Amino acid sequence: NNDNNNNNNNNDKDNNNINAPRRSALDLYDSSGRLEPGDSHRYLFSVKAHSAAASLRGIAYGDELGQAVITYRKAMGESGTLYSSTVVCPPTSFRPIEGSTAADTTTTTTTSDVPTSTSTTIATPSKFVTHKSGLSVDVAAASAQRSSLPANPTAPRSLDELLPITIEPIDPPATLLLSHPRKLTVLIVNHSDRAMNLQLQMRLSHMTGVVVCGSSFLTLGEVPPRGGSCAVEVRLVALVAGLFEVKGFYVVDLTTGMEVGMPSLFEVFVELPEEMG
Repeated sequence: NNDNNNNNNNNDKDNNNINAPRRSALDLYDSSGRLEPGDSHRYLFSVKAHSAAASLRGIAYGDELGQAVITYRKAMGESGTLYSSTVVCPPTSFRPIEGSTAADTTTTTTTSDVPTSTSTTIATPSKFVTHKSGLSVDVAAASAQRSSLPANPTAPRSLDELLPITIEPIDPPATLLLSHPRKLTVLIVNHSDRAMNLQLQMRLSHMTGVVVCGSSFLTLGEVPPRGGSCAVEVRLVALVAGLFEVKGFYVVDLTTGMEVGMPSLFEVFVELPEEMG
């Protein structure tokens, strides 16, 4: 009986090997992790906050994200391990819009001999790092640092001057189903020194793949200064499958006409529903 069982097990293994899809030599080589002299591999890591407090705060400037650890084995069997230096989240930075010399534009009009100044700030994120969840923390830190230093009119504009108002998604989804609306809560924070009568606008012309579902604006009312905030709920819907940035969010001060355009809030992967897959 034992011999029969062993034979059956061997037959099952043979059948599994036969039924397994054949892999080409090129596929086997690519999956081996072998590096020839001068070769390089690039890796993308997703770093997330686990605790409830960390998730609410987000990842921000100065946070230690860990180390990259690489183990290797040479042709003759020698093995080793390489450790990177501690990876620290860099500060949020913005570059000017192409064709302009600053990240904001100001226009002045005159009506009945009364000059009225309106300004529009459009923050364009740098290509180096994207960590939207800690944006308001970075802006608050920039404001505190600026207030502790002597005034310097020639210094570049501080982050809190570029973004007197910030929008942050609260617990944003990593995935969306195509054509299935999803609610999203966003936190609007006023970092300026004065109260603002704000309106949240979601502009379709600046959205791609994932767009607002329902009203394209929400009047927020007066938001207190120096960290005053309010949370509102919006609805989004994905129109195309793939990886997209959720963007096109603007905040308008209805009293002065100032507009602040937000960088993209987060990235989301749009999947096909099972009945379509």
